[in-house]
Amino acid sequence: VLFRSVDIAIGKARTAAGFRVNTTDMIPVTDDGQPAAGIRHLPGVVIVGGGVVIEAGGSLVGGIGVSGAPGGDMDDLCAFAGVDAIFDQLEF
Repeated sequence: VLFRSVDIAIGKARTAAGFRVNTTDMIPVTDDGQPAAGIRHLPGVVIVGGGVVIEAGGSLVGGIGVSGAPGGDMDDLCAFAGVDAIFDQLEF
């Protein structure tokens, strides 16, 4: 189970960084019936809470992915806490 969580976390981080948006924000626009619904079926794309973009100096510098909490909302909280913890080091 641990390895699966790591894979999911990596997918969330890559999805957030690649699409330049937090994965939670992608949930409604990729729901069944929406024009962007097909995005959910792309290899490596993980659209559940826990993928957060990392920005510094007005630019995207990466993404963080968290998996393993009891729900995407808790994964989001952990991801945002991680970004907050390194925020001072990101500003340049």
